[in-house]
Amino acid sequence: MRVGILTREYPPYVYGGAGVHVTFLVRELRKLIEVEVHALGEPREDAVTHSENDPLLDGANPALRVLAADLSVADKTAGLELVHSHTWYANMGGHWSKLLHGIPHVVTAHSLEPDRPWKAEQLGGGYALSSWAERTAYEGADAVIAVSHAMLADILNAYPALDPARVHVIHNGVDADLYYPDGSADVLDRIGVDPTRPYLAFVGRITRQKGVTHLLRAARRMDPALQLVLLAGAADTSELAEETDAEIARLRAERTGVFVISEHLPAAEVRQVLSHALFFCCPSIYEPLGIVNLEAMACDTAVVASRVGGIPDVVVDGGTGLLVDYDPADPDGFEAGLAEAANRLVADPGLAAQFGRAGRERAVTDFSWTAIAEQTVALYQSLA
Repeated sequence: MRVGILTREYPPYVYGGAGVHVTFLVRELRKLIEVEVHALGEPREDAVTHSENDPLLDGANPALRVLAADLSVADKTAGLELVHSHTWYANMGGHWSKLLHGIPHVVTAHSLEPDRPWKAEQLGGGYALSSWAERTAYEGADAVIAVSHAMLADILNAYPALDPARVHVIHNGVDADLYYPDGSADVLDRIGVDPTRPYLAFVGRITRQKGVTHLLRAARRMDPALQLVLLAGAADTSELAEETDAEIARLRAERTGVFVISEHLPAAEVRQVLSHALFFCCPSIYEPLGIVNLEAMACDTAVVASRVGGIPDVVVDGGTGLLVDYDPADPDGFEAGLAEAANRLVADPGLAAQFGRAGRERAVTDFSWTAIAEQTVALYQSLA
């Protein structure tokens, strides 16, 4: 079977969970079937690439440039037996491939545009285009993969015209051979972390979705012994960058041990940061699943996370970590809940260690990429 994986994120350009998903899924799929990757953006050695820099659209809204690249994708997928697209960036490439070549189109839902209205800050009118592209592709797809049960419900809520029989739950996974308890400490030494004090770790982009400002505000109520190590990429917008920088400055004025690393660290260094943390914190206000929670769990690390989206599919409250309720109408209550959970683990590091051990076992047993690839191929074959 010859399948095309359509994506914007693909090594070496991976900046979010969708890119992690595609990277490991492709690795495992290639053990089972023939896979051809079509990637938007910069050239890659291991993919057919489609530039978003059409000179006819120089200076145009970024969404238009993405859709132009999708036209190229549709042109180059002739001869494939099925296409599988990831995120709205590649969805129309899949939809147009289906129409042009008469082949099945599978979509994996890593997030939903209707549930991320803050993206209008980034895209302006392009947000209406990205929303149209996603809706059109989902409603026309032969199958839609939801990465969690909560995502399945969100998909059907956002797109009621979609036949529920075409939506299937196949979780994200984790490579437990890449993410494991790592005793090395050179990265922490370089950052300047005090080894005599516990710390929480955060890994993620600075977006509204990831709830970083909630975490920073919550930290003002956390035990002063607790350090914060934030591996946080660039903010989505200048306004969010200013807001986040102000919260970081305010926090640093009140406590020591606040470390913010904006550079992209390789997985081996992230693994070390996760492994030594008392707990990993995921304060997302929207999260279809949250691969980074699995990565932390695989490193033997407890998780404190918001009870939103697919996170409860991964983090067992009271088993592998602590979940905190999120109510958009009560941000202060959410922040207080994060602080309470953090302080509970600072006061009881034995409980955090217990959660960590259980998390590693759950990650290895229930979320291997091998099993996820096998489920995905079975879906492909049902559509052939």
